Amino acid sequence: MIQSLRQLFTLSAHRREPGVPSGRRIYAIGDIHGRDDLFAAMIEAIEEDARSASRSLVILLGDLVDRGPDSAAVIARARRWQKQRAVRILAGNHEEMFIESFRRKDVLRHFLRFGGRETLLSYGIQPRARTKAEFAALQELMAQAVPQEDIDFIRGFEEMIVVGDYAFVHAGIVPDVALKQQQPLDLRWIREPFLSHKGSHSHVIVHGHTIYDRAVILPNRIGIDTGAFDSGRLTALVLEGTRRKLIETKVRKKKGGIKVQERAIEE
Repeated sequence: MIQSLRQLFTLSAHRREPGVPSGRRIYAIGDIHGRDDLFAAMIEAIEEDARSASRSLVILLGDLVDRGPDSAAVIARARRWQKQRAVRILAGNHEEMFIESFRRKDVLRHFLRFGGRETLLSYGIQPRARTKAEFAALQELMAQAVPQEDIDFIRGFEEMIVVGDYAFVHAGIVPDVALKQQQPLDLRWIREPFLSHKGSHSHVIVHGHTIYDRAVILPNRIGIDTGAFDSGRLTALVLEGTRRKLIETKVRKKKGGIKVQERAIEE
């Protein structure tokens, strides 16, 4: 018994904190969902913060589109930023629905119900459709109004990014399945059994998709979707070595405008 306790203490004392390679700083941004105002403020905050980094990488966790008012502007801003800085973007379930809705009427119907209407409005489309013929006509309007460069840009989004001891995905992973064997459908859509899983994964999973009032920091996962389209709060996780912090851009409800605040993550 005493020997077992000694071994447990030794393992705990020597357990390595998760980190990213030396000399790198990672910025992971949660679900933007058409909030171009919060996204623009976040970019400004990250550009300022990154001045002290020798090498940085920005990762957008997906769901850039839908629900919020300016999805088209978010896509355009993300593309411009990618030309100026190392920015990698994950595909979310809402990007999947958006792209599939161009060819599948059943997906288009689902897309409109869950935030796609706002996306089409941002491209200047009035999405009035209730019959098969109307949905077909709407798909023709979409093909005319949404630039091909936007479609190609979204199709180029990634499924998973691994840096150091962290794996970045949109929704989560299937527990006890190797990262290389994870399926895109799960990476974009999963909630359970991922969210309630208490055991460790091969990497700390950084994800969005599931909304929380504040970022959720657990030993096996970090969730940073703070419901920007509704809450007015967009959250980014900053990783450097074993150090971690949060940057938030948030609408001032009383004074107006957007404030930026940093928050250290308590271990």
